[in-house]
Amino acid sequence: MAKKRNGEFAAQVVGSVTALAAAFVARKALTFAWTQATGKAPPTEPESPDVSLSEALGWAVVTGVGMEVTRVLAVRAAYRRFFDAGHQSGVVGIDVDVD
Repeated sequence: MAKKRNGEFAAQVVGSVTALAAAFVARKALTFAWTQATGKAPPTEPESPDVSLSEALGWAVVTGVGMEVTRVLAVRAAYRRFFDAGHQSGVVGIDVDVD
């Protein structure tokens, strides 16, 4: 039982660290893409009246979707690698086929 808990904890740590690193990279990539597409930096304060509503909502949608997609893909890849390395399988409610 203790080994399963250690496996769950290790998987959660790996997933968390991976998600943080992916979020950092994704934010940089989204900022770069926004700047290339619009010709200006993304809004730093979308709530400000100086920022148009369409720009604020556009940035919110781009960052929200982009960050969540990146997090899901990064965590899934980390869990897959973690499980393929022979560690616990099926931790944190995820069943992964390790053939």
